[in-house]
Amino acid sequence: MLEKIDLSKGMKRKEWKAAQPEFQRRLYDLQKAAFDNGMPVIILFEGWDGSGKGTSINMLTQRLDARGFKVWPVRAARTYEKNHPWLWRFWLKLPNRGQIAIFDRSWYGRVLVERVEGLAPEEEWQKAYRDITEFERMLADDGHVIIKFWFHISRKEQRKRFKTLEKDPLQSWHIQPEDWEHHRKYERYLKAVEEMLERTETEWAPWTIVEATNQYYTWWTVFSTIVNSLDAGLRARGIDPTTLSEEAVTASAAAAQPAAHAAAAVGEPLLMDATNPAPEA
Repeated sequence: MLEKIDLSKGMKRKEWKAAQPEFQRRLYDLQKAAFDNGMPVIILFEGWDGSGKGTSINMLTQRLDARGFKVWPVRAARTYEKNHPWLWRFWLKLPNRGQIAIFDRSWYGRVLVERVEGLAPEEEWQKAYRDITEFERMLADDGHVIIKFWFHISRKEQRKRFKTLEKDPLQSWHIQPEDWEHHRKYERYLKAVEEMLERTETEWAPWTIVEATNQYYTWWTVFSTIVNSLDAGLRARGIDPTTLSEEAVTASAAAAQPAAHAAAAVGEPLLMDATNPAPEA
C-alpha cells in the first residue's frame, strides 16, 4: 500500500504563503460554526518519528481561537490508567460539544508501538482493531467529525532528518535513543502501519495519508483536508458553510456601526476586533 505513495510531491514556499491566509481565515470561520452548532471535532496526528507532526499542529493552531481547541500529546499509559479499560484514558480527552480535540499520537499506539515493541500481547493488539473501529463508530454516530492523518516519509528521509536535528544544539533533544531504535525497526513498523490503515479505514473515520517529505505540501494537505471535513460535517447538519464569511462580515459591520458613530462623536479612535484579527500574509 504505502510503497505506491509518491513521496516526491512538493510545493514551493511562495505557493504556500499565497494559500495560507485564506486557509487560516476559512478554518477560523469553520471553527466558529462548529462551536455555534455544537459539532465536536477530533483530529488525530499519527506518523513516523520526525515526519513533521508537531510543526504541523503548531501551524494549524496559530490562528484558531484558543478557547475552542485542546492539544493532547499522548504518551505511554501511566500506572493508574492501566487499572482501567485501555481506551478509558482517551475517553477523558474527548472534546465537548463545539470543541476541537487535537491528538499528537492517539489510541493507535496500541497497534503500532505497543505491538512492535512487545508492550502488548498479540491477543490484546489484535482485539484493539475491533475496539478502535467500534469506538470511532460510536463517536461518529454521536455527531463527532473524525479526521485521521498518517504522516509518511521514507526510511532514508527519516534518517536524514534525525541527523539534521542531532546537529542542532537547540533541537537535538528531540532525538532520543528510542527514536533510533524505532528507525532500525522501520520495516517492522511499516508492516504494522499498513495493517492498521487497512483494518481501521472506515466510512465514518477515514485515513488521510500525508506525503510529508515537503513541509509546505504537508501543510497544504492538512489544511485542505480539515477544511473539507469540517465543511462536510456542517453540511450534514443542514448548514451551508459558504455563507459563514458573509454572515460574519455582515454581523461584524452591524455591530461596529453604532460603536463607530459613538466614537466619532467623542473623538475616540476605533479599535480592531482582537477576537478575529485579519490573517497575516
